[in-house]
Amino acid sequence: MAKPIIKAFFDEPTNTISYLVADPATKEAAVIDPVLDYDHNAGAVDTRSVKAILREAEAEGFRIRWVLETHAHADHLSGAPYIKAKTGARIGIGEHIKDVQRIFRPVFNAIDLATDGSDFDHLFKDDEHFQVGDLDVEVLHTPGHTPADVSYKIADAVFVGDTIFMPDYGTARADFPGGDAQRLYRSIRRLLALAPETRLLMCHDYKAPGRDEYAWETTVAEQKSKNVHVKEGVAEGDFVRMRAKRDATLAAPRLLLPSIQVNIRAGKFPPKQSNGVRYLQIPVKMKDDAELGL
Repeated sequence: MAKPIIKAFFDEPTNTISYLVADPATKEAAVIDPVLDYDHNAGAVDTRSVKAILREAEAEGFRIRWVLETHAHADHLSGAPYIKAKTGARIGIGEHIKDVQRIFRPVFNAIDLATDGSDFDHLFKDDEHFQVGDLDVEVLHTPGHTPADVSYKIADAVFVGDTIFMPDYGTARADFPGGDAQRLYRSIRRLLALAPETRLLMCHDYKAPGRDEYAWETTVAEQKSKNVHVKEGVAEGDFVRMRAKRDATLAAPRLLLPSIQVNIRAGKFPPKQSNGVRYLQIPVKMKDDAELGL
C-alpha cells in the first residue's frame, strides 16, 4: 500500500494540529480536525486556518472528499462546514457522537439539535474501513476522553485525536461528561498494540516542560517506552488514579462552551434567532437565585 501524503497545519491559539492527507496516486484527500478561527472576546469567527488548508490542496491538485473529526472537540470550533461548502466533502465522525449529543442537548437547552448524529454525513463504526482514493482508512473506536473518540489508521500512520499526547506530555483528560479514565487506558493500550514502527499523529501539543519546540509525531515504540503517564508497566488502576487526581486540578478549556455546542452540530452554529443573529449559550451555575436577588 502506498504511503499517504501528510501535511500538518498547527494552530497555536488552540494548540491544535489539523491534517491534509492525500493519496499520491489519485490525488483524493481528507482533512482531519480542521479549525475554525474564533475570537472569544469579540464573538467573531474567521476562516484563515481552513483557507490555508484549501490553498495547499489546490496547489497540490488534491480533491478533498472527506472531513474527518476524531471527536467533538472542547478546545476549538470545527472548520468542517466551510470545507464542505467549498469542496462538497462529506463530514464523518464516530457513531457514538449520538451519546455526546444526548449528554449536551439539555446542558444548552438545544431543542433544535437532533441526537441521532444526522448533522453529520456519515457515522463511523468501530473497525469500519473506507477509501480515500486508493488509501484504505481503518476506524478505531478509542473512547475515554469522550465516548465518541475515534482514531483513523491510514497505512503506517494513525491520527489519534485527543486520546494520547506526545510521550513527554502524557495523555488526555477524562473528566468531561461521558469521559472515563478506565476506557481511556484501554483505548491507549489498543493503540500501543499496533506495530512498534506505527506513526502516531497528535491532535494537540502544548510543549512539555523542558521542550522548546512544538511536536506532533511519535511512534508506538516511543510511547510504550517513554510516555510519562502510560508507558509499559503502568497498571490500569494506577493510571486511573493518576488521571483522576490530575484532572481535578485542570481548569475548563477556554473555548469549552462555544466549542461543544458548535461541534456537536458538525461545526454548525445554533439557528438564527428572530433578529437574524446566531447566539452561543453560556449556562450559568447558581446555588440560590433568591440570594442574588434574581
